[in-house]
Amino acid sequence: MSDDSGRTPITDGYLEPIAGLLGLLFALMAGITAPRLLSGDPAEAVLPLTFAVGSIATIWFRRRYAAAADDDE
Repeated sequence: MSDDSGRTPITDGYLEPIAGLLGLLFALMAGITAPRLLSGDPAEAVLPLTFAVGSIATIWFRRRYAAAADDDE
């Protein structure tokens, strides 16, 4: 939402680092839970795979937001 005053929104500049930290956190949690993935039980493989998909999604979102911010300049 813009009020046409020329000021940047308050979220400008905060979203990209937060998304990067969330991606790092999801990747860390996926690595910590990796032994569950390798244990052989398919039911226990869901948690690490979910963290891995979350990490990839946040990194994708961060890159997409950065590209959109570059297009606006």
